[in-house]
Amino acid sequence: MAALKITKKHHKRLNNPFPSTPTGLPSIRGTLFFNSQRVPSRQIFSIGEDFQILWSSNHGGYISIYHQSSPSRSIWSTIPGQAFVSAALAETEVEESRGSFVVKEGDVHLVCNDQTIEDIRVMDQFDRSVEGKYQDSPSGYPGFEQIKGTNGTKFPILLITGWIFNMKKNKRQFWKDGTAAEIQFEDKDPSTSARYWVLFEQKNSNQIGFQVMLGQSNFKLYPKASSTASGRYRRFRRRLGLIKKRMLGFCWYISRPRGYVPVCSAEEEIEELRVSESAQFNRVCLTYSSEANERFFGFGEQFSHVNFKGKRVPIFVQEQGIGRGDQPITFAANLVSYRAGGDYSTTYAPSPFYMTSKMRSLYLEGYDYSMFDLTRHDRVQIQIHGSSVQGRILHGNSPSELIEHFTETIGRPPELPEWIISGAVVGLQGGTETVRHTWDELRTYNVPISAFWLQDWVGQRETLIGSQLWWNWEVDTKRYWGWQQLVQDLSARHIKVMTYCNPCLAPVHEKSNRRRNLFEEAKRLDILVKDKHGQPYMVPNTAFDVGMLDLTHPNTASWFKQILQEMVDDGVRGWMADFGEGLPVDATLYSGEDPISAHNRYPELWAQINREFVEEWKSNSAGKVKEDPKEALVFFMRAGFRNSPKWGMLFWEGDQMVSWQANDGIKSAVTGLLSSGLSGYAFNHSDIGGYCAVNFPFIRYRRSEELLLRWMELSAFTTVFRTHEGNKPTCNSQFYSNHHTLSQFARFAQVYRAWKFYRIHLVEEAAQKGLPVCRHLFLHYPEDDHVHSLIYQQFLVGTEILVVPVLDKGKKNVKVYFPVGERCDWQHIWTGKLFREQGCEASVEAAIGYPAVFVKTGSTIGETFIKNLRDLNIL
Repeated sequence: MAALKITKKHHKRLNNPFPSTPTGLPSIRGTLFFNSQRVPSRQIFSIGEDFQILWSSNHGGYISIYHQSSPSRSIWSTIPGQAFVSAALAETEVEESRGSFVVKEGDVHLVCNDQTIEDIRVMDQFDRSVEGKYQDSPSGYPGFEQIKGTNGTKFPILLITGWIFNMKKNKRQFWKDGTAAEIQFEDKDPSTSARYWVLFEQKNSNQIGFQVMLGQSNFKLYPKASSTASGRYRRFRRRLGLIKKRMLGFCWYISRPRGYVPVCSAEEEIEELRVSESAQFNRVCLTYSSEANERFFGFGEQFSHVNFKGKRVPIFVQEQGIGRGDQPITFAANLVSYRAGGDYSTTYAPSPFYMTSKMRSLYLEGYDYSMFDLTRHDRVQIQIHGSSVQGRILHGNSPSELIEHFTETIGRPPELPEWIISGAVVGLQGGTETVRHTWDELRTYNVPISAFWLQDWVGQRETLIGSQLWWNWEVDTKRYWGWQQLVQDLSARHIKVMTYCNPCLAPVHEKSNRRRNLFEEAKRLDILVKDKHGQPYMVPNTAFDVGMLDLTHPNTASWFKQILQEMVDDGVRGWMADFGEGLPVDATLYSGEDPISAHNRYPELWAQINREFVEEWKSNSAGKVKEDPKEALVFFMRAGFRNSPKWGMLFWEGDQMVSWQANDGIKSAVTGLLSSGLSGYAFNHSDIGGYCAVNFPFIRYRRSEELLLRWMELSAFTTVFRTHEGNKPTCNSQFYSNHHTLSQFARFAQVYRAWKFYRIHLVEEAAQKGLPVCRHLFLHYPEDDHVHSLIYQQFLVGTEILVVPVLDKGKKNVKVYFPVGERCDWQHIWTGKLFREQGCEASVEAAIGYPAVFVKTGSTIGETFIKNLRDLNIL
């Protein structure tokens, strides 16, 4: 009955420039019933050693979770009188075009929006009475014996059981064919039900895990009868129900199932049912309470918003888009390539995690597609594409504690090698002569250089859209003649060489100077993702098609690590591990897993292969190379999911437009930096100047010199200071364009160098606690309501430096907000002026070369930073 419809639109050339924003199911609301004969009116249950769960029948019944250290503050609560578990059987429609995806709801066949609680039971490893009680649990659900044997389980745990069902209605509004409509069910007067199990167990001292599992749904029909008899029967039942309601008020007993109490003034009745057929639900919804003024932060790397209250947030890895709502570029991108423009929710690195201004936090485990619906002022509804859901609810007294507790479980990055945070990473293309010429020029300006990042090391070819890389991961000895000597010469001056790769391979039959044809090798080894016919899936990418490595195949990792080994043997010490967000949702994988879930897992697997190679290389190295931290490897990537901070070493924000705009430009680079930091991505940065230039006949985006210089100022206060020439280098202002750009590049490379001592400390802290280098003010000033409304306007570096970048064309001053919190003054680094008043704004001059930057007075960090600026002749 449920179906998956996938539409490929890679080659559609004329498209709707204003595609609708994808939505999930309409918010599902239902009534909560409970068994008054078996469920107590009020009881507090201990869960593990540190948590308590309160059940109360007041106001229709609700559940609240508390940490024993804060028994008066609920960290999660259901809505009184309303169902918190619901489910649906719906069709899924996925549209795909060159790395852009939209997941839409098709026809909805079945919905169970009402819920009963049959039993609430504490389970303890010494409680033998519950064994065998729930033998009708669904296949794969961890029964009591399995739970008892689970490593690390902290008893007691809590099990809630009951039914979800649909009370008879003639009509209900559902999502159908992409639009909201009043629709009838497929059969006359159907009703459905299914058993559910909700399990709560302590995972550690600050996390409580939850699982929701559904049994087989029963598609039930009302008994057939003549229309006249049926009408009389229904009218009789309705009158009977009204009489019961008048007699007993809001808590009137209903006839079926016996012993249940409806907890609001519902006018529906449960009628005698019979089983017609069985179907498995493929949507699970978890609904719980929120406060109207509660702000929601996180959800991975998000580029348009920091607070998501009032919005829907789909969690699906994909290209961020070109424009993402900024005009006119989004219009143009959507017109020429289906949904290429993206929208406010499209991102390379989402995460099913959030924290709120009320110090509540939750994340989902697994990789199923999910939608967080925050559009209602009083509730959160998470819609999961699957028949079960697992996750964790976190306790913490501050945002920094919540991040620390979250990353304690999902993982934290290792400390970055010192060399990559010591100076500029110079992004360059053109070949050996270009690198040597630019190196000489930068030396005359005394630019501290960490590395040259040479993405075109594999060579370039001309395609319909311009010059593009050969996706065959070996050095092009024609373009980079004397490659090993170049690497050695740079290394002798303590400058590393970084390169580029991704998990895709292009056929290279036309490349005359290739040594290996990696696409053909992978094809022979049978380690490429396959299509439905069992052939290598050729994925469209801009002007050419590529094969994609099947990262679930047991032979893929060792084969690709050998490619990395050859690269490192030449002296390369870092690389961009690009892409990872484009696994087709109709692919066939070696593992046999659902490709929609595998799509979200793919970037983590890609990061894992790269990270494992880094660790194995370190373990296998000998002598000076092994002992010298200056020789350590590093890679950076853009695609990710929840656990990516564990495997990735460093992230960058992908392909921003070379513009001043908010959704895809310099402003969005700050938004992505801060939102990702609130989601566990401790090390992130953007291309200086942005990446994506456009030369359409009537729409042009080119990197101006002013934009480039302001982006240099911004990037000087991020984890890594790295340039990129962009997709159209000749259209863009570059750091090497003229004396002024070179001078400012040298100046801000030195500014970046001046706080290296603090950066080292923050990198160590990130590896230990998961806290980001660049921080939204909410992280340290959560009680200041004005801070909640900040998006990209300003940010903290650690706790001691406040940065207010200029993000608008032609601006020479900025508004600075000094937060309410610890008692301290802020000192302007260029003038020394002190700002003492808290909770107020001030206008501060910020001419090019002098961005508004402040340090805490009396701070050793601030004093050292200013001293270093003086020593470097910046002040």
